[in-house]
Amino acid sequence: MTPLEISGSLNVIGYGLAAIGPGIGVGLIFAAGIGGIARQPEARGMIMQPVYIGFAIVEALAILGFVLAFVI
Repeated sequence: MTPLEISGSLNVIGYGLAAIGPGIGVGLIFAAGIGGIARQPEARGMIMQPVYIGFAIVEALAILGFVLAFVI
């Protein structure tokens, strides 16, 4: 087994470990959104807009990590 094969495997393992962060982040974002809507149902529209923006940012970081796992 050459060192290149080993580093390729480590990149994929590293991305798998790094994907835990965005997964936790998405869970926390939607948990806060659902908790806010449970307290103030009439403010649903005002609460969900920042939730979707936060979700998009967290997922963009996850996709960036996915791309970097293959580039390096």
